[in-house]
This record gives sequence, C-alpha cells and structure tokens, in this order.
Amino acid sequence: MDLVGFRYAALVASVSIWGYKQRGGVPSLIAGLFVGFSAGYGAYCVSNDKRGVKRSLFTAFFLDTTMGVRFKRSKKIMPAGLAAGLSLKMLLRLVLSLLLSHSENSEELKPKFVSF
Repeated sequence: MDLVGFRYAALVASVSIWGYKQRGGVPSLIAGLFVGFSAGYGAYCVSNDKRGVKRSLFTAFFLDTTMGVRFKRSKKIMPAGLAAGLSLKMLLRLVLSLLLSHSENSEELKPKFVSF
C-alpha cells in the first residue's frame, strides 16, 4: 500500500480546504480538491501495481510545475514553495520506485543459462 502517496493526496486536499477557509477562493478549492483526489487515485493505482505510476507522476508533475511558477513569482514559501517542494520529492520518489521496479523485472527477464 502506498501510504506516502495517500498522505500526499490528503495533504494536498486538506491544504486546499484550509486555503479556501483563509481566502475564500472557490477556483483554488476546486483545483486543489481535484488534484488531491487525482493524487489519491494515483496512490491507489500504485498500491495495486508498482509500475502503475502514470497518474501519480502526472499529478505530482502538474502540481510541481504550477506551484513552482507561483513560488518563483511570489517568493513566498507558504503555500507555493511548500507545495512545489513536496511535489518535487514525490516526483523523485515515483521515478526512483519506477526505475527500481523496472530493474527488478529486467533481471527476471534475462535468459538463464543452464549448465549440463
């Protein structure tokens, strides 16, 4: 089970709700909940298949890109810098897990020589 992915999704969704309560921005709430639910579904997919990281990878990339641009413009750590940093860590984690699962599967596919 991808607990880190589920925690990431819950954090994204809860921060969007918190931001809505603070500022009252409905589009930000809708976008944050959509990205949070998409990350949660991606974590569910990763839990079922270790190589099924496409949705999680896309979600983390999307959030990292948008929040990275916002952080670059505003220079504020909260919330754009924090979201960009967490999304970047999630991206690195997903890429590493994909590479490790790929290397494990490639060793199983290598031809095995039988000695007589």
